[in-house]
Amino acid sequence: MRSKHRPSVAPSERREFESYRDAATLPLLFKASRLCNERALAMAASDEARPSVRPAHTALFPHLDFEGIRLTELAARVGTTKQAVGQLVDDLVALGMVERISDPQDKRAKRVRFSRRGHAALMHGLGILHELEQTLAGAIGRRRMRDLHTTLNLLIGTLEAPPADAAQK
Repeated sequence: MRSKHRPSVAPSERREFESYRDAATLPLLFKASRLCNERALAMAASDEARPSVRPAHTALFPHLDFEGIRLTELAARVGTTKQAVGQLVDDLVALGMVERISDPQDKRAKRVRFSRRGHAALMHGLGILHELEQTLAGAIGRRRMRDLHTTLNLLIGTLEAPPADAAQK
């Protein structure tokens, strides 16, 4: 049976969107990141001796370290609520990956940091990422992989620098 609903956009609008989307680079970066994360987690899941980490957990990893970070700051960096991050931290505490410690500046506050077991899991994860990188380098070429590494470092450096208009103020 044919739907009586008209498309929400005209065919020309759809073509315009697809053309714009297909020419954009950053969505490709987001998709590649998601696919690499999924592949790495699938590779890690084959090791039954390791904690079971979900994609939502991995969103926290770039913001954690061995010194610790307050939950409110972690939530701000991840771009979600303190409650949502708190649930993920609870999961990681239960897995032994992170621990909560007293904040040296404020004994009432807690900081979240990687535990010893978390360090071991991180090292294992970095080994998996290295293995995945080698596989990808074999598929696209080692030079392209090195160029990608260099380009991503330049991109990150540019994005981490204060905007030019902020430097003029």
